[in-house]
Amino acid sequence: MAFQRFRGGIYPRGFKYLSKASPIKNLPLPQKVTIPLLQHTGAINYPLVKIGDLVKKGQKIGDNKKFISAPVHSSISGKVIAIKEFFTPLGKKVPSIIIESDNLDEEFLLDKMDWEKESIESIKGRIRESGVVGLGGAAFPTAVKLSPPGEKKIDTAILNGCECEPYLTADYRLMVEKPEEVLEGFQIILKILGVKKGYIGIEDNKPEAIKQLRVQSDKVVARDKVPKQSLFSIKIVVLPTKYPQGAEKQLIKAITHREVPSGGLPMDVGVVVQNVSTALAIKESVVDGKALMERVVTVSGPVVKKPGNFRVRIGTPISELIVASGGLPSDTERIIIGGPMMGIAQWTTEIPVTKGTCGILLLPKEKFFKEEIEPCIRCGKCIEICPMNLLVAEISRYAENKDWKSVKELNVLDCMECSACAYVCPAKRPIVQYIKWAKEQLKVQNQ
Repeated sequence: MAFQRFRGGIYPRGFKYLSKASPIKNLPLPQKVTIPLLQHTGAINYPLVKIGDLVKKGQKIGDNKKFISAPVHSSISGKVIAIKEFFTPLGKKVPSIIIESDNLDEEFLLDKMDWEKESIESIKGRIRESGVVGLGGAAFPTAVKLSPPGEKKIDTAILNGCECEPYLTADYRLMVEKPEEVLEGFQIILKILGVKKGYIGIEDNKPEAIKQLRVQSDKVVARDKVPKQSLFSIKIVVLPTKYPQGAEKQLIKAITHREVPSGGLPMDVGVVVQNVSTALAIKESVVDGKALMERVVTVSGPVVKKPGNFRVRIGTPISELIVASGGLPSDTERIIIGGPMMGIAQWTTEIPVTKGTCGILLLPKEKFFKEEIEPCIRCGKCIEICPMNLLVAEISRYAENKDWKSVKELNVLDCMECSACAYVCPAKRPIVQYIKWAKEQLKVQNQ
């Protein structure tokens, strides 16, 4: 793909047109789901059910009381037929609960809450109990993210509606189709954080989403003017379309001009960022009493017959999404979960949809051509476009030579694995793979 370079990002072709006009469709009820007990950053869950148990849709079936964790719920009603290890989209085997549908789809709901009257702690407890995690890809437990330490003074909240990865349009369709629900979720976030100032960042290639959210945000401000102390200031910020505009630290800098320090977190500069899909999940959890058991997934790619956006139950095999999009074309070379920049290629279509699954891409053979990896020519392109200002060429060379001490000294942990470096590398070096390997090695050393 042709691109223009600039300091901190690239302009790949978006291919959003393939699915952006496709309204969200409900995928048919799956006959069997596989629910991994680890779908988030943090501690793995323990099963709360056993083989033979009957469960309802929305029933909690796995949990862990550690702080950084999020429970999982059944996405269908039926019988637990197995508890065993199963591969996740990340390529790791994780203990998983397999449930066979009874086709009744009976639902377990929590009590509905009036978030304007409820205490902050009870709202956070509900979000945690519902298993809500960041749905932009990182899957960090949302209740934890909304609980910064007391010494961190948060004055700004940002809702991320950029969706900067090529092909993906799930967040876009939610902003177009459910702007009122997204805004209500954002108001709940603002209440929890105790801030009045909120921003919604959207790239300028999404005019309809910008329009819909502006209409709804104006209604929110108008409604909240009485009483005055309840006023939320929500501003829609239109940003240039570039990659990786939607990365947390880049979004904070673009909107607030604050820079998160190396090794730091957004809360270190008084900011919390949440994804628009996460805001919707928060609204559904608090207002509707609904656990996180489904999400919207884009299925797209040059060979897909019917690209679209689907609301799908967690645990559904991706094969069912592919079938709903016209089937698997014979010239498919790669099946990728996520976007083309940060997504992960899959080896089977039986991998289940998890909370972090935002897209499924089918890419044809002509999009891939094998080239011999050449030595680094020290052109500096990767360093020029790195949004984190890292010496990625040096990091990858040190990783290739297993010099983990030097890799750590070059702040490899600040890398967000956006793949912009590998995208522009004329030598076709697997820079991101080296960086991921280095991070894993450092993690092993710290255990």
